[in-house]
Amino acid sequence: MTKEHWNKHFGQEAFAYGKEPNAFIQEKGPLLSQGNVLAIAEGEGRNAVYLAALGHNVTTWDYSTAGLEKTKQLAAEKGVHVDTKYVDLNEAPWEAEAWDHITCVFGHFETDLREKTLKQIEQAVKTGGSFLCEVYSTEQLDYKTGGPRDINMLYRPEEFLTTFSDWKIKHFFVGEVERQEGKLHQGLSHVIQFYGVKK
Repeated sequence: MTKEHWNKHFGQEAFAYGKEPNAFIQEKGPLLSQGNVLAIAEGEGRNAVYLAALGHNVTTWDYSTAGLEKTKQLAAEKGVHVDTKYVDLNEAPWEAEAWDHITCVFGHFETDLREKTLKQIEQAVKTGGSFLCEVYSTEQLDYKTGGPRDINMLYRPEEFLTTFSDWKIKHFFVGEVERQEGKLHQGLSHVIQFYGVKK
C-alpha cells in the first residue's frame, strides 16, 4: 500500500474507519499503566485519541499526511493532544527501551518490513511495558471484510510467538471477531490479537 493510496483514503471528509477506537483497544487500553504510548501506522488517529483521553502521552507514526491531519482534527474535536509524526516505517527512528507501550491496529506491511518492525517493537518497549495489537491473519482472505488482498501482508500467529517469546503474554487470540469500523472494516473477520508485557 502506497502513500498515495492512504492519502486518497484519508483525504476524504469522512473517517475511513470511523472515529471510535478499535474494540480490542477499548477492551485492553484501560489496563495499561500511564505512560508514553507510540501508535504505529495509526491512520486517522481513532485509537491514539482514545488512549490520549485515558491520560497517556501519545505519539503517532504514519506516512499519510492526510491521516496525520485527520488525527489532529479528531484530537481537537475530543479535546486531547496527540503528537503526530510523519514516519515511514522503512526508515523509522526506533530507539531501544523508548516507549512504555506500543500499539498497532491493522498495520499491514510486506513480509520483510513486518518482521523487521515486530523485532524493533520488541526492543523499543521498556521493561514492564506492553505491546497491544490487532491485525488480520492470513485466514482473512476468505472473509473479504477488510484488509489487504495480498497474503504476504497478512500475519501468522508464529510471528508473534517467536518475536515475543520472552514476554509475558497476557492475551493471545486467533479467530473470528465482528468488526464495524467505518466503511472499510465491515463484518465477520479473522484476526490475531496480542497483548504482551516485556519482562
